[in-house]
Amino acid sequence: MAFGIKAHELKAWKRKAAAGEVALLTHYWYDPRFPDCDTVTKASCRDVETLARWGRQYGLKAGWIHYRDDYPHFDLLGDYEAHILSEEKQWTQMERFGIQAPRSTK
Repeated sequence: MAFGIKAHELKAWKRKAAAGEVALLTHYWYDPRFPDCDTVTKASCRDVETLARWGRQYGLKAGWIHYRDDYPHFDLLGDYEAHILSEEKQWTQMERFGIQAPRSTK
């Protein structure tokens, strides 16, 4: 179950994904299978090859793409979510949803 997003944010995400760009949308989320995760980021792009190529740079496998409606996407959770949002400089989403930047490994 998703909550914490506004209709205009969802429309903007869909518009960007439909245009062939990788679009990121974070929202609050509850799923009893993942009790330690209260947010999820959907990384979507209508062009599945573009999405898969984008995901590979973060260690995501093409087999993890969910094919729902017209918006194939990766569900980013936990450490993957924090790392990718940080790398993509999605500071506003991170701050809004209380996602901590991963610690530097340098």
